Amino acid sequence: MTTIALIRHAATEWNEGGRVQSITDVPLSNGGRETVRSWQAPLRLNEFQWVSSPLSRAVETATILAGAPPHRTDHRLVEMDWAVWEGMTIAELRAEIGHPGEAWRVGGLDFKAPGGESQRDVQTRLLSFYREVAEAQQPTVVVCHRGVVRATYSLAAEWDQKTPWPDTLDDNCVHLFRLQPHGHPEIEELNVPLTAD
Repeated sequence: MTTIALIRHAATEWNEGGRVQSITDVPLSNGGRETVRSWQAPLRLNEFQWVSSPLSRAVETATILAGAPPHRTDHRLVEMDWAVWEGMTIAELRAEIGHPGEAWRVGGLDFKAPGGESQRDVQTRLLSFYREVAEAQQPTVVVCHRGVVRATYSLAAEWDQKTPWPDTLDDNCVHLFRLQPHGHPEIEELNVPLTAD
């Protein structure tokens, strides 16, 4: 089976300001760049191809961490589209829908903003990408977004997102999954640190 390594991009000013962020192309903040410069990719990723979301925060994270631009970008790796909620603060979102986490648990994989994407939608586009990676049998680092990591984990753990996370997935880590021949992911190892020894 082919291994993929998922890495979430570092922080942007929207992340730091507590704003809902999805398909808007917000670059890394200065603090985010400093964070990535402190990271070190595990040696086991040396022979992996690097692919990222086309959004600049992911491309820049990949470029700093790998020391070169990613081999390619793929639109299927963009963040889940939050549509009309994009750019809202968490307080503004709470005023509109109540506690976001509770609303998400009610909707599970089908929770989405009006006009936006659900996690099930994200999984559909990811499975198309993962099938291609599995067919090529090319171990791949995927620099992406929290929603992509969540959707991939949900597929692997068969988690419907109506309950709390079965595992804690930390930022600033690599999450490794094995792809079955048809592209379905299985958990290999979670929370591999990116911090240099």
